[in-house]
Amino acid sequence: MMEFAFSIAEKVIEKLGSLAYQEISLARNIESDLQKLQDTMSTVQAVLLDAEEKQAKNHQLSIWLGRLKDVFHDAIDVLDEFECEDLRRQVVKTHGSTGKKEIREKLEELAKVRAQFHLEERLDDKHIVHREMTHSFVRDSDVIGRDDDKEKLINLLMHPCDDGTIPVISIVGIGGLGKTTLAQWVYNDERVAKFFDTRIWVCVSEEFTILKLAKEILKSAGGEISENMSMDKVQVTLRSYLKEKRFFIVLDDVWNEDRNKWIGLKKLLIEGANGSKIVVTTRSHKVTTVMAPGPIHDLIGLPEDDCLFLFLKWAFVEGEEKKYPKLVEIGKQIVKKCSGVPLAVRTLGSLLYSKTEERDWISIRDNEIWKLEQKEDDILPTLRLSYNQLPSFKHLRLLDLRFSTLEALPSSIGTLKHLRYLNLEENTHIKKLPNSICDLQNLETLLLGGCDELEELPRDIRKMCLDLESFPEGIQRLTALRRLSFSLYESLISLPQGLKHLTALERLEIWRCKKVNLMEVEDYPTRLRSFTIGFSPKLVTLPQWLIQSATTLQFLQICWCENLAALPEWLPNLTSLQKLVIWGC
Repeated sequence: MMEFAFSIAEKVIEKLGSLAYQEISLARNIESDLQKLQDTMSTVQAVLLDAEEKQAKNHQLSIWLGRLKDVFHDAIDVLDEFECEDLRRQVVKTHGSTGKKEIREKLEELAKVRAQFHLEERLDDKHIVHREMTHSFVRDSDVIGRDDDKEKLINLLMHPCDDGTIPVISIVGIGGLGKTTLAQWVYNDERVAKFFDTRIWVCVSEEFTILKLAKEILKSAGGEISENMSMDKVQVTLRSYLKEKRFFIVLDDVWNEDRNKWIGLKKLLIEGANGSKIVVTTRSHKVTTVMAPGPIHDLIGLPEDDCLFLFLKWAFVEGEEKKYPKLVEIGKQIVKKCSGVPLAVRTLGSLLYSKTEERDWISIRDNEIWKLEQKEDDILPTLRLSYNQLPSFKHLRLLDLRFSTLEALPSSIGTLKHLRYLNLEENTHIKKLPNSICDLQNLETLLLGGCDELEELPRDIRKMCLDLESFPEGIQRLTALRRLSFSLYESLISLPQGLKHLTALERLEIWRCKKVNLMEVEDYPTRLRSFTIGFSPKLVTLPQWLIQSATTLQFLQICWCENLAALPEWLPNLTSLQKLVIWGC
């Protein structure tokens, strides 16, 4: 978990050093506080990786790291609020200098203590993986009732394999059973660390290419990658890094069922030494069959006693449950309905934390949502109970609601101002998103794949992507799209790929996109009726691909393109053109 803290520390330092924060701090006369906070964060961050590896053998160090993590969360909360308030021009002074000063003082106190642990400064480690969505560390105390599962998996990892293949061991189970937690526990076991030359942890997205996943593996292994790195360069570098090494790769949260992609990936990993292993966590048995034949570990629910222990741990301060025997009895009934799923147990326990009214507990126990059917690749219906309590999770940063059969998002989603990742994929009943989603100033990732009934996006969503440089893959699937307009995207460099697949596209408009280069478009539209471009200093001549719409283009408008030198010789070939407007050029 401290790898996650390392990532948080990096984010805080990056924020504090950004031009935006420098301008804000100068305007508010608090640059001294921000600089001191940044310096202290850098000092502490330098030893986090070493501390993470040593904490398993040092209880006091583990406590120190836990306190650090709490302070890091406080820091990022204050900075988020600071940033949101500045964006909305509703600055409250008590959230500015005071909050940062308190955090800095806590950090300085913890920084003084670090000397007693004799930690090494180390900002990179090729055997430790830094991931945002999932990470490779888990404390032993956080894992309950999985000892037998752990030993079975470790035995499979240690089992010799001399036939030259790389076995794929699959951990399979419904969402919330603890597949990732179990994989983390195995990954960090001392026997595993000693047995393998290198360990790699990668969180796999549902949609990926071989190139993207190979880059992630190389990056997680400590290799250097670049944005424009070719497939050939990646595979040569990856094979070189893994050559004659006994490696252990965890591919967490796998959904893709394309066998060709997995065959292509395994070809890149053949340089590893005998004994190399891959562990996959997935909800789908189909994934295990397309990847490769190998051992399958079906994860089942926890025993009821373990679930009750976990529930009480999350629902009460330690020892407080003895004061509320009636609540404990209701809790036992709730736990029985959780089907042994630890995430459901933990989620409902946290929902009821600090609630001592019996009616709150009874409303959870008797909720109609328990009657919903459980599907193999779905989350337990129990977890949807927590969805209704979204406003209670004001510090939430990641929210994954895939396959949850939601019909609508509550407007209260906008109160989660620290949210950075929101996954709504495969919610086939959602028709629209609340406009309050546009209040999520810190949102970095919004996934909507498979939302087949989605009819419209909030009007203000454009305000969330003012720095957009390119469009994601998939726009070519909007085959019924008739009008496409780009306006005020000053960072946009290129039009989205696949425009030629938009066979119904009739109107294309580009306004105030100062960096966009139309000459580099390869997949151009072919049946345009109207094309408008304005305030585009990069436009020197009309793009050649317009001639593909020669028989359909009726309206052409060019405004304030100051570097337009001349009209092309092929302009007369636009035989259907009815109106040509040129002004300000």
